[in-house]
Amino acid sequence: MENATSADEFLLLGLTSVQELQPIFFVMFLIIYLLNLVGNGVILMIIILERRLHSPMYFFLGNLSCLDICYSSVTLPKVLINLISRHRIISFLGCITQLHFFHFLGSTEAILLAVMAFDRFVAICSPLRYTAIMNPQLCILLAAMAWITSFFYALMHSVMTAHLNFCHSHKLSHFFCDVKPLLEVACGNTVLNQWLLSAVTGSISMGAFLLTLLSYFYIIAFLLFKNQSCRMLRKALSTCTSHFMVVCLFYGPVGFTYIRPASASASSMSEDRMVAIIYSAVTPVLNPLIYTLRNKEVMLALKKIFGKKLFKDHQ
Repeated sequence: MENATSADEFLLLGLTSVQELQPIFFVMFLIIYLLNLVGNGVILMIIILERRLHSPMYFFLGNLSCLDICYSSVTLPKVLINLISRHRIISFLGCITQLHFFHFLGSTEAILLAVMAFDRFVAICSPLRYTAIMNPQLCILLAAMAWITSFFYALMHSVMTAHLNFCHSHKLSHFFCDVKPLLEVACGNTVLNQWLLSAVTGSISMGAFLLTLLSYFYIIAFLLFKNQSCRMLRKALSTCTSHFMVVCLFYGPVGFTYIRPASASASSMSEDRMVAIIYSAVTPVLNPLIYTLRNKEVMLALKKIFGKKLFKDHQ
């Protein structure tokens, strides 16, 4: 058995060991991060400023934009620093803190997407009762449930991981601190940690995903059994298309990383890093583009705030 030590710090091996590629990655991730801040920041601003967007759907969209800004900010600033520095060390406390907030915000987004699907279900299937059902108190309660549940879920992972002993190698084959790469360098029995990662994370993500699919199933069934015209069916489903695209972009990579069986192979860790780029960096940038370009109300609010000239190409 390898010697167990209490880790004071970890070395993040990052995205690549090829020095020539690091400036390219730095520019690429800097652009992605800035686009994320600007795109989601603009959505937050117009939801706050435009009174017509003070509705349950946009309340949850505002939460999603806030989440995406924070979610990327947990990992990307450290990635950018490491790409231009040879000192890729992260302290033990910093590592556990990063792990906690990464899972906290990621789980909140998973639950929030299910809540947004429920909101669309009520809006389409019970339009006359929509305002009464999705009242401000329920919206705040649902959002608070997502944030609080996820906080304690992430706390479980951070506490369980912090109590592990680590072998003499403190090199993490990742560009940020996550449970799986930490378990790879841990000594002793990590079966419980592995089980919690697969079972609890799988239950939250797949549970939220199934609730989302169930909401869409009821929406489609309701519209079909109500004998709605193709035009009405298309109009109703178009309001859900943006949300469904975001759901696929989020749950696909997350399911690949956390639900499939763990593997210590180099190819598996490389795949995890590539997939992590999608859900930690790319998806938060695409969310505002998807919701903005496919949403007439958001486009109208953008035109009203920033002027029609900048957006005449979208007319």
